[in-house]
Amino acid sequence: MRTFADQPLHISKLPAFRAEHFPYSGPYPWLDLPDASERIADKLQSREITREEAAQCRYWSENGYIVIGNLFEGGVLDEVWQAYDEAVSKGKIKPPREAAGEHDPYPGRSLNPHKKIGDFCRILKHSGLRRWIQLLMEREPKTLQTIASHKGSQQGVHSDSIHMTTYPLGYLTAAWIAFEDIHPDSGPLVYYPGSHRLPYVFSKDVGIAEMALKTEGYAPYHERYEPYIRKLIEEHAIDPHYFHARKGDVLIWHANLLHGGSLRRNVQLSRRALVCHFFVKGSFVYHDLAASRSKQQYLGTCLLRGGA
Repeated sequence: MRTFADQPLHISKLPAFRAEHFPYSGPYPWLDLPDASERIADKLQSREITREEAAQCRYWSENGYIVIGNLFEGGVLDEVWQAYDEAVSKGKIKPPREAAGEHDPYPGRSLNPHKKIGDFCRILKHSGLRRWIQLLMEREPKTLQTIASHKGSQQGVHSDSIHMTTYPLGYLTAAWIAFEDIHPDSGPLVYYPGSHRLPYVFSKDVGIAEMALKTEGYAPYHERYEPYIRKLIEEHAIDPHYFHARKGDVLIWHANLLHGGSLRRNVQLSRRALVCHFFVKGSFVYHDLAASRSKQQYLGTCLLRGGA
């Protein structure tokens, strides 16, 4: 496979799809570069970007995320979620239980619902969302994965790059879209501003073997990776922030931003949201933890309504 990486690579000759077997090759995302502020100023002066876009680019470079308020209209979100709920009620999509207790009324997360429900493509193809991601990456975004959830995930803090790694490194973004106002007790998204500047942490760095996911499941990940990340946050004294979003708000984050699902203090509260992960055209995506290539990039997206 041909990529835009500065250093060509024969993917088929790699011993395994793990970060240690890929060279650390550029080009690097433009907002990760040391001269990002100068590049932003140049683009603003040449009128390639607006003042608002320049401000968001500076914020992204410093913090590893941006928030776009009210990007999606409430009516569109209601229609998309209604289609999703109908698919769940009819058994077209069967999310796991993932109960947080006997009084938890909501189903768990659904992986890639856009491949069965065409209405989600109204989100994935949204011109405003794609424009922001293209600005941040300077390359065409391609949908890699979506996750729909009725409730908070309570997922441990992590970087997406151990699950969805790109070559060249860093060409992944995620967008978290609120389908309702998010209550502080519902288990809102938690993230750590500036953590994207920390070194990437991969399976080898924490002693997870190449075949561990196949032979032991996620136990080594929980036992080694997650404590390592918690210690990293403590050592660098990075404070958590919580996304108390309003309906239609979007948080877009960097490939290496540390984030997770906070505690659900009230399991009766929903937290309807969609997470969309995007890589960029011309990059190669693999799963470092599983030591496998990602099939998502070859399956296309929005299968019911054409690719995006």
